[in-house]
Amino acid sequence: MRQYIALIHKEPGSDYGVSFPDLPGVISAGKTLDEARDMGAEALALHLEGLAADGEAAPEPSSLEEIMKDAQNKDGVAVLIAATTADVKSVRINVTMPADVLDQIDRYARTGRVHALRLSRPGGEEGNGGLTR
Repeated sequence: MRQYIALIHKEPGSDYGVSFPDLPGVISAGKTLDEARDMGAEALALHLEGLAADGEAAPEPSSLEEIMKDAQNKDGVAVLIAATTADVKSVRINVTMPADVLDQIDRYARTGRVHALRLSRPGGEEGNGGLTR
């Protein structure tokens, strides 16, 4: 499950504000920290749902280090908010490649270190190199 970094900001006399550096314009707020986090999760879910409905891919979440490099983000408190799995669109692709590259992929898949891609044969057998995201 993807998790996006949300930044929580609080000015004296205001509610808690929530923004997502990876998703400019996705903002929310709440009177308490818990409410702000819940409202942020709702804003994230609605935005990702809209991207999926439009056939657009959600951006990969940035690391905390990448986000905090931006001086504008230094005053925010970073929290992780999970994207619901219903918001993630799977896409099946077919790939043609040289046999030696496929052999390298098969060897790598057998090491058990594959995380971002699942390598499988048509019909679900592991190892042939048909890439499924």
